[in-house]
Amino acid sequence: MPRIYLSPPEITAQDHAGVEAVLASNWVAPVGPHLTEFEAAVAASVGVPHALALSAGTAALHLALQVLGVGPGDEVICPSMTFVASANPICYLGAEPVFIDSEPRSWNMDPDLLEQALRERPAIKAVIVVHLYGQCAEMERIIALCRKFGKPLVEDAAEALGARDHGRPAGSMGDLAFFSFNGNKIITTSGGGMLLSHRGDLLERARYLSAQAREPVRHYEHKEIGYNYRMSNVLAGLGLSQFADLQRRIQARRRHFEGYATAFAGLEGIAMMPLVRPDEANYWLSCVTLSAGASMRDRVIAALEAEDIEARPLWKPLHLQPVFRDRVCYGGGLAETLFEQGICLPSGSGMSESERGRVIHLVAGLLSQGGNL
Repeated sequence: MPRIYLSPPEITAQDHAGVEAVLASNWVAPVGPHLTEFEAAVAASVGVPHALALSAGTAALHLALQVLGVGPGDEVICPSMTFVASANPICYLGAEPVFIDSEPRSWNMDPDLLEQALRERPAIKAVIVVHLYGQCAEMERIIALCRKFGKPLVEDAAEALGARDHGRPAGSMGDLAFFSFNGNKIITTSGGGMLLSHRGDLLERARYLSAQAREPVRHYEHKEIGYNYRMSNVLAGLGLSQFADLQRRIQARRRHFEGYATAFAGLEGIAMMPLVRPDEANYWLSCVTLSAGASMRDRVIAALEAEDIEARPLWKPLHLQPVFRDRVCYGGGLAETLFEQGICLPSGSGMSESERGRVIHLVAGLLSQGGNL
């Protein structure tokens, strides 16, 4: 049987046609009409007037922090329960990350701990909030806290394209926001990201820096250090095709989540990731926790791998990563518990019902036998 991957790209005949149309136009680089159209389509879908397609979500966060003036001596708040790319750009700029633990309702940033950090740390320059596994954080309170303390908010919606918070699209609520189109995301451009903002001045500054900070003159003139961060027109053609298929992909992933939830409902020791508002998540990954802890987590992952099925632990908290071992963390206990207990199960939009059944059979069988198949 073919290997079942965690969240592989799903490339359709429509996607092939979209890329072939770009190649046929010979508008491969630098930028082109497909890139402009992709930016406009994503921006319109979230109700944001300005968008900038880039080489990666990490590049988008790097530019977001830079245009907000983050630099040496500053501190930037970031959740601990997230991928390392949510914190690395803080360090690119010589600033220090301050990590915040999760809250149990959605596993996202804890607003109570955020408020404590904002009260205690005058060096905080900005706040990064992450929408974890496709479910939005408690944005109403987080936005209110950032406004109260006068701190700009960067919305890391890398995992949350198509998700919403009380009707507000992910990517529309921060001073700056970004999506990722990495190969494992709900849509992909193979690599890529997009920075968005309601503020045209911030986006234009980011656009300038993303294209090697070239001055608008005939020759190559540079007054600042810039970056080679723009997305290619070819990748934008793929993005346009994938984006048109977003809602189908969300519904396919939702069926996987609900299928797992139904199958595991009668089993002791396993729980699905809690969803605060199920109709507003994008179901990027179906995640479970196992009350028996890390030993059972590792046995389940190993048993799946033995059957050529990919599964992974939840994100290892950043405050536990060796590279960040000396950084400040507010709380941390819940994120540590989630890492010890949590598994991401195969969730790709192209996964079949029978393939999901293979996963369920192995997980349920292992749990019902106390971890011994």
